[in-house]
Amino acid sequence: MSPIRVLCVDDHPVVLEGLVSIIGSQPGMAVVAQASDGRAAIARFREHTPDVAVIDLLLPGLSGVEATEAIRREFPKARLILFTTYAGDADIRGALRAGARGYLLKESLRGDLLEAIRVVHRGGRFLSAGIGTKLEVAPPPPDLTPREEEVLGLIIEGHNNREIAAALGTAEGTIRIHVSNVLAKLGVRDRTQAAVSAIRRGLVRSG
Repeated sequence: MSPIRVLCVDDHPVVLEGLVSIIGSQPGMAVVAQASDGRAAIARFREHTPDVAVIDLLLPGLSGVEATEAIRREFPKARLILFTTYAGDADIRGALRAGARGYLLKESLRGDLLEAIRVVHRGGRFLSAGIGTKLEVAPPPPDLTPREEEVLGLIIEGHNNREIAAALGTAEGTIRIHVSNVLAKLGVRDRTQAAVSAIRRGLVRSG
């Protein structure tokens, strides 16, 4: 049988080197291309049309989710695995919605990586242990408006209402309404809880 042809994408050289080494040394698999950012991932996929791509969630330029969406638009049958340290339910749902067939945590064992590639290559889905349960128990992502997302991001950065109003060029009273809506949609009582919940669930990135 022909080996499973794999594209590896990660912006951390050590992680990328590790992926290439593990996959490349496995009988029945071959790394046909590498990339370190989202745009390069799309270009390498277009050039090599691998059987499976293992793509980091957070990449410079285009994110792993954005790269996945772009690849799936051009190659609807593409089999892609998102590889990440993030286990927030919003991250997972976003990856699956974009068309990923697998969601693998970087803390996973080597055997999980290889099994994920085999399962996805066969047309199945692979989720790291506990991911399915997390999706079952987590509430649906809040339906925040673009302005509410901006406000939430500034809350997480530690800004008060006056500072947020100045940053967004709007009235402080309007910001109070947005903050109230954000708290209600997240189901939390205060700004600190809103920040913690948003970061934990992967609704926004800290730092």
